[in-house]
Amino acid sequence: MNPELSSWLDKSKTQWKEIKAFLHKNRKNKHLDVWFHKEHDEVFQTLNCLDCANCCKTTSPIFRDADIRRIAKHLRMKEAALIEQYLRLDEVQDYVLQKAPCSFLGTDNKCSIYEHRPLACREYPHTDRKKMHQILKITEKNTQICPAVAKIMDKLMT
Repeated sequence: MNPELSSWLDKSKTQWKEIKAFLHKNRKNKHLDVWFHKEHDEVFQTLNCLDCANCCKTTSPIFRDADIRRIAKHLRMKEAALIEQYLRLDEVQDYVLQKAPCSFLGTDNKCSIYEHRPLACREYPHTDRKKMHQILKITEKNTQICPAVAKIMDKLMT
């Protein structure tokens, strides 16, 4: 990860309590979606996720049944084989990756199943979703994983 992206994550770690307080204070703010979407658009005009891929290196998306079917078909394998080889059930009985980094992540930070990737990967880091108030705990966690989310939060808090 390049030093600028690392510095965004470092800053968010030092501002952990302030981020948490800001999100809690604004959880019912009717402008929350507008704020996040504006900053999301600005940050992603200058950020290339291939410079980081920290999400793919450290966390696992949830694999829905539709994701499993689509990926298994793309890889020309049976769904059960895909599950056995790559996935496990987590504590809430969702399918997630067996290990990190993601088995589909290349050394160039590109995803080998990009066009078929899970919905959770397609939507990550979720800062352009509607009803942001519903995912503030996830957003809080993502400030520690995704430099873009860290930067978005920094911009929102200043």
